[in-house]
Order: sequence, then C-alpha cells, then structure tokens
Amino acid sequence: MRAPVDRAVVALAGLAGLLGVAASAAAAHRPTEGDSLRVAAQFLLFHAPALLGLAALARTGLVRALPARLAALTLILGLALFCGDLALRALSGTPLFPMAAPSGGVLLMLGWLLAALAPLLPARD
Repeated sequence: MRAPVDRAVVALAGLAGLLGVAASAAAAHRPTEGDSLRVAAQFLLFHAPALLGLAALARTGLVRALPARLAALTLILGLALFCGDLALRALSGTPLFPMAAPSGGVLLMLGWLLAALAPLLPARD
C-alpha cells in the first residue's frame, strides 16, 4: 500500500506546483482581484516541495511513514480547501462552500503538526 500513496502524493505535489504557477500567472493579469489568487499560488508553490519531501522521507524510513503520509494527505486536503476557495472566489466571485478556507487553513496547520511529529515518534522494531 505504500507505493500507491507515495506515488499519489508525488503526483499531487506536481499538480500543486502546476496550479501554483498557473495561479501566479492569472493573478498577474488581474490587478484588482489578484491578491487572493496570489496567496493561493504561494501556498501551492510552498507546499509542493514539502509534499515531495514528505513522500521521500516516508519511503526512506528516515521518519515514521504513517504520520508522514498522513501529514502529506492532510496538507493536500488543506490545500484543496484553502487554495480552492481563494481561487474560486477570485475567479468567479463565489466561495467553494462556507468556511472552506478556514477549514483548509486548520488542516494545513494539522498537516504541519503531523510532519513535525513524524521524526519524533519511536520507530517500530
């Protein structure tokens, strides 16, 4: 089961990078509504390498794999909610759903907490 999760995380990291670049370009052409889109782009671009790192660390065994994978999946869901809501509001004027961005932000913080705990948990023998 490890390989499919790690592969999915790596693929979604690439998608986050792609969407981050696209959102940055779109924000540059929307001077009045571009701030939210710019924030979404930054979050996507900042988290893409973190997701790659978590997948690599989980595979190598340098950190506990389960919390690292849970951290990556939590970050992905947080990005989808937070960035998705900001981008949708900027491009269409409508929210994803009420409290989507704050929920995504909480998930992003939880994902980083899990990432911080992954190397601290004792390894199984």
